[in-house]
Amino acid sequence: MTALKKYQRLECYGLWRETPQDQRREVLVRFGAATLILSDPKSDAALSHWSLPAIELVNRGNTPPVFAPGAASDESLELSDLEMIAALDTVRAALKAAEARPGRLRGLVVTGLTVAVLAAAVWWLPSALVLHTASVVPAALRAEIGQYALDDLARVTGAPCDDQLGLQALAALSERVFGPVDTPILYVMPEGVAAPLNLPGDVIVLPRSLIEAETGPEAVAGAALVERLRDRTLDPIIPILRHAGLVATFQLLTTAKLPPEALQGYGEVRLSAAPVAVDTATLIAAFESAQIPATPYALAATPEMTALAAGDPYKGLSPSSLIPDEGWVALQGICGG
Repeated sequence: MTALKKYQRLECYGLWRETPQDQRREVLVRFGAATLILSDPKSDAALSHWSLPAIELVNRGNTPPVFAPGAASDESLELSDLEMIAALDTVRAALKAAEARPGRLRGLVVTGLTVAVLAAAVWWLPSALVLHTASVVPAALRAEIGQYALDDLARVTGAPCDDQLGLQALAALSERVFGPVDTPILYVMPEGVAAPLNLPGDVIVLPRSLIEAETGPEAVAGAALVERLRDRTLDPIIPILRHAGLVATFQLLTTAKLPPEALQGYGEVRLSAAPVAVDTATLIAAFESAQIPATPYALAATPEMTALAAGDPYKGLSPSSLIPDEGWVALQGICGG
């Protein structure tokens, strides 16, 4: 979306509350690819990530405006910076417009697709339609579809763990691994997730067992890093569209909207899916670039990761801690103990 690209580097200060009972605190607010990132202005530590499609204005008609990351959220953000307010209004309006009249998606493909539907063989059309649709879905719509997938996953696993101190530590770890720009949103599910997985909209889901193990934050960071690589190897929206089916995929392509019911049952499918393979050389290079030891993750993962441990660029070294000890303790308690 042009609206998202325009405001990618916009920053301002705002007043944030974790819950209605908390005091307001000043935070640095900046745009990501499909998220709004709230950080501590003194330490630059990430405090919260908000999905842009989910953001709502909660005090319509009043000044200053107050926003929330969804109707059911306890968090709130008060803004007085006119440029940021205008940016959020623009993005929210663009999202609504995309739902109402998805001209961009339709204009790209409708003429050629009509001919293709008539001429293509039945065996070729579903795969081609999925791949083409995946290639034109914009970032904001990906984030929305990723939220649908996360909601369906939560039917099986329970809602994401939400201890506030743990969430802050998780956001800080994500920023340490991936940097402050285009930082993925990490979630920890309370049960049912045996291995890390990724969803559209730069969402990475981590199993509670990995967080509560004694392998340390390096293993958690490594799991998130590898899932980002898998996300880049196989677009996570492709298996979703295959699950949704031809009719729902065609509807997404022509109306820029995927019916939430099309993802029903996808949670079970995603949990049982085999992980996408990433070659060892790519993994080692990524760990080296992120300055994260690979051995803790390799030991916590499958036996196939022995080559990664052998090639660990930081093997035998003691790199600086990824997050403070108190942050790791908070992260281990993200599911309430």
